[in-house]
Amino acid sequence: MENSTGKLYLVPTPIGNLEDITLRAIRILKQVDLILAEDTRTTKRLLTHLEIDQPIKSYHIFNEHQTVDTIVSSLQKGQRIALVSDAGTPSISDPGFLLTRAALEANVEVECLPGPCSPIVALVNSGLPSDRFVFEGFLPKKKGRQTRLRLLAEEERTMLIFESPFRLTKTLSDLQTHFGEQRKACVSRELTKLYEENVRGSLQELVTHFSSKKVKGEIVISVAGKSAKSKAG
Repeated sequence: MENSTGKLYLVPTPIGNLEDITLRAIRILKQVDLILAEDTRTTKRLLTHLEIDQPIKSYHIFNEHQTVDTIVSSLQKGQRIALVSDAGTPSISDPGFLLTRAALEANVEVECLPGPCSPIVALVNSGLPSDRFVFEGFLPKKKGRQTRLRLLAEEERTMLIFESPFRLTKTLSDLQTHFGEQRKACVSRELTKLYEENVRGSLQELVTHFSSKKVKGEIVISVAGKSAKSKAG
């Protein structure tokens, strides 16, 4: 690379289809001194597919606090390091924020590559308004859940929510209770993969659909914001 100083690269990886990686991402992964991976087994499969054999080290939510200082020290000594998550863009409900902040505070250059991001794919594919939106990640499971839902019920922007297949029906039911049966939404599952599914309709229709169906895979729920008409009512 043109620069001899250390640098942190945030490199998006495919969310399903292995063809969804940029030429630039492949080049960076081949040239860095070290790749930090959320799950080294998952990343090694991708690297093998791409014929990349760079050193790889574990970096995940359970060790990020303990390893940030060591990684920043390596960056300051001139190492070029790439951070990847299991799928999609690092820091989006995945580890990455702490390291990015620490690197910037240490005056280490950070470069984020564009690439796959499941909330954006789900939003654009949902057919719901995409000019303004809010990403909520996973809703609280217990403490603070009802408070969060009451606040979101008044949100005017399209909302993007992560959910597991085991809690999908419960979350759809909770959304229906707080947002109303007729609020439009879309459940996107297994995006970019062989069995990709996007089910659109009212929250009532989605609850009915998924109550009698067993689903697998990662899920993004897109929910329409509260309209001015519904606020007036």
